[in-house]
Amino acid sequence: MREVTVSRVVDAASDDLAAWLEPATIVEAEGSFTVETIDESGDATIVVASGPGMRLPLRFEDREDESAIYYTQEGEHGPFSHMETWLEHEPIDAERTRVTLRSAVELAAPLPFGDRIAAWKRRGELRRVLETIETDVG
Repeated sequence: MREVTVSRVVDAASDDLAAWLEPATIVEAEGSFTVETIDESGDATIVVASGPGMRLPLRFEDREDESAIYYTQEGEHGPFSHMETWLEHEPIDAERTRVTLRSAVELAAPLPFGDRIAAWKRRGELRRVLETIETDVG
């Protein structure tokens, strides 16, 4: 398993960013998948996303800390045997917010250097989230 982290200070107020951070918006911002369905169930939101040749459910869990979002690939459908992601944001001042995304991944396919490739791909997705935040919220 590999872990990747990306972080950036964005020109967006923390409240504006928090309003933008919805499960489907985050999945679309990653840029690899399109949202098919959203199911609100109890303490979680399940986003079913699809991409070239695959569908995968992503489970977004409600947390007590409103400045953190946690989600995982649910079940065995998808490119990873394990994937979990944390998105955290903290205000720097009235107009800027530090956003940090951290993800742990393990590729489902037994490829040489598979986890390294999965981490490289995941890092690109997390960077796209930061770029989208700057464009859409900043």
